[in-house]
This record gives sequence, structure tokens and C-alpha cells, in this order.
Amino acid sequence: MDKPIPRATQRPAAFTRPAHWTNAPAPAPQPMQRGEDPDGLDPTRFGDWEKNGIAIDF
Repeated sequence: MDKPIPRATQRPAAFTRPAHWTNAPAPAPQPMQRGEDPDGLDPTRFGDWEKNGIAIDF
């Protein structure tokens, strides 16, 4: 049986980190803020889209 190819544990020496990479921790999740839907559709009410009193699940 063939041995699996070992995974790299270090980046190559020539690798330079992109300027947009950061070591800052991920931001804490914020509570959801419900906005007004201009079409009157609200998919979060029952988990389905609702239009004219009919639930539509795609």
C-alpha cells in the first residue's frame, strides 16, 4: 500500500504574506437586526418565503 503524501507544515521560504492578511481575531457575532423588506416578503417568519398568504419553498 502506498504511503500518503505528507502535508506541508511550513510555507516555502520565498512566500511573502499579502498586505491584507492579519492576525487579529475574528469579530464577535452581532445580534441579527431585521430590516424592512420593500416587497413585503419575509423568509425568516416560517423559514419559507411567503407571498399573498402562500408559503413558497424553493
